[in-house]
Amino acid sequence: MRVLLVEDDALLGDGIRKSLDHLGFTVDWLRNGRQAEVALGTEEYSAIVLDIGLPERDGLTLLQSARARGVHTPILMLTARDTTPDKLKGFSLGADDYVIKPVDMEELAARLHALIRRTAGRASPRIQVGEVEIDPDTRQAWKNGQPVELSSKEFALLEMLLQNTGRVLTRVQLEQSLYGWSEGADSNTIEVFIHHLRKKLGSDFIQTLRGIGYTVRPPL
Repeated sequence: MRVLLVEDDALLGDGIRKSLDHLGFTVDWLRNGRQAEVALGTEEYSAIVLDIGLPERDGLTLLQSARARGVHTPILMLTARDTTPDKLKGFSLGADDYVIKPVDMEELAARLHALIRRTAGRASPRIQVGEVEIDPDTRQAWKNGQPVELSSKEFALLEMLLQNTGRVLTRVQLEQSLYGWSEGADSNTIEVFIHHLRKKLGSDFIQTLRGIGYTVRPPL
């Protein structure tokens, strides 16, 4: 899951980025509202963690602008302001949740998972397609009820495909979901991960549409 983090505090931002990365998220980290506004117009994210006190364009203004432009991505506000009027203002502008600084990283991750799950219309944290099931919160996978060992990138790729069951995803979309801006991917990286997943989940589970991308189809 690719997340945009907008936080100008270098120490806090780096800590959040590293913690979320360790918990299975791909994090793009920006430090001011102007940069974030550009990113929201050009990139796709599963969720946004947005600080209120930002240079150049504050978080509430950015939140209001994003909603006015039709950005429906769940937005979690990160703030030291814990008064009710401040929270109500954020919610009225379109915020989905709040986390108060100092940040508990496990709570932040849990809230992000819940927001992403609700946005997808799922009540349960688990996603199942045919014989394959995953739990994004615990990073576990099963086939026919039996555990399947996956690397962190294999799991992230499978999660992206299952969250978009029936939709064809291009290699570029998959690379951006797995790596964001922080890492580069070799030209055949996605193909290698797809190969590994097919060996573990079945050769027909992930389908290739030549020249277009990859998809997982719901069972008939």
